[in-house]
Amino acid sequence: MTNSTKARRNVVNVFFLVAILLVPATLAWSAGADEEPVEEKVTITWARGVDHTGASQAIIDEFNASQDRITVELLELPADEGAQHDAYVTSFSGEGTEYDVINSNVIWPPEFADAGFALPVDRFVERDNINLDDYVEGYIDAYTFRGQMWGMPWYGNAGLLYYRTDIVDTPPSTWDELIEMAGEYAGQGGTTYGYAFQADQYEGLVCNAVEFIASYGGEIMDGDGNVTVNNPATIKGLEKLVEIAQADFVPADIVNFKEHETLTSFIAGDVVFARNWPYMWGIAQDEEESDVAGKVGTAPLPAGDAGSASALGGWGIMINRYSEHPEAAWEFVKFLTGEPGQRIHAIEGAQLPTYTPLYDDQEVMEENPAFKMFEEGIRDAVPRPMSPIYPEISDIIQIELSRAIAGQQTVTEAVETMERRMNEALRAAE
Repeated sequence: MTNSTKARRNVVNVFFLVAILLVPATLAWSAGADEEPVEEKVTITWARGVDHTGASQAIIDEFNASQDRITVELLELPADEGAQHDAYVTSFSGEGTEYDVINSNVIWPPEFADAGFALPVDRFVERDNINLDDYVEGYIDAYTFRGQMWGMPWYGNAGLLYYRTDIVDTPPSTWDELIEMAGEYAGQGGTTYGYAFQADQYEGLVCNAVEFIASYGGEIMDGDGNVTVNNPATIKGLEKLVEIAQADFVPADIVNFKEHETLTSFIAGDVVFARNWPYMWGIAQDEEESDVAGKVGTAPLPAGDAGSASALGGWGIMINRYSEHPEAAWEFVKFLTGEPGQRIHAIEGAQLPTYTPLYDDQEVMEENPAFKMFEEGIRDAVPRPMSPIYPEISDIIQIELSRAIAGQQTVTEAVETMERRMNEALRAAE
């Protein structure tokens, strides 16, 4: 065989190889050569608790109409967040794919990250140039664990100070001022007590503890899940909480107070100041529900040595690590937690945005004028302890702090016991 014959044969072989490789691409065209290729369409599922506002479906409808490649379907789980949590854990433990995108309580990311249930979103955030400075810092912190982001913030909730405007001209700016004013004003304007907050042995006590601790510059655990509770600032903050809980200007049964008891005592006109979440505003201003309607103000919680701090509540969005469509899931998460989704949720669901530019959005503010009052509290929000075993950590804080409030141990003793028990729980979970 001559060299020229070999060359011609090689050209023919290459031609047929190229032709074979081009067949799938050719078949991907829906019609003639002048049309665009049709991309594969996917359907993903967003799981969340029951939404009575209709905002979630409105967000889905807007997203589905904005493009033709991804269809989102809503799967509503029970309203109880414990039931939602258990449904996710059961599914993800078996590498289930029925949920692509899930609502996430702000205390879940470390647990889901440690268990391998959540998909890190850092690469998506970096690739799509998401400006995290547009979000409330505390919510970014809540979804960052061991140096990675495990979700995106969606809507917020934070502790606030409520006060009677017919009694108080200017709310207290520090905890020491609150103590002074609560003692001075108790009994005025038909009240009996100066201050009410959540001091029962439950999760609400942990939220209050976080606020006192952070306002004095302390912490319970660091961002890597290490126990750091035994420090002077934490002790000082908790000593201030115990001082208030034991004061004669709080109800005698303050250790039985949760959110509901705080609400009912305030709207009945029994207390001058109260710590509660933003939901109390609407009820307190309802003339049919409240005896103090028209006489209510809100402010950030008082400051300690390090400033004001509010316990971070609310929800974010995470992606199932086992989702068969992670890219599509991210596209929806980006829409949901960005300006479009949070705007719809703020207007139709009346939920506080974590996307801060919306606090300057005229339509959002006109629809929810109280948001401006809550904005500073949201910006001061700090996460609860970041731990994969958060329920155990919370129980330890509740028990030991309750014993200190009851006078059964000092705050220093409580903190030392917290440190020991938390480290034991972490070692047992390894």
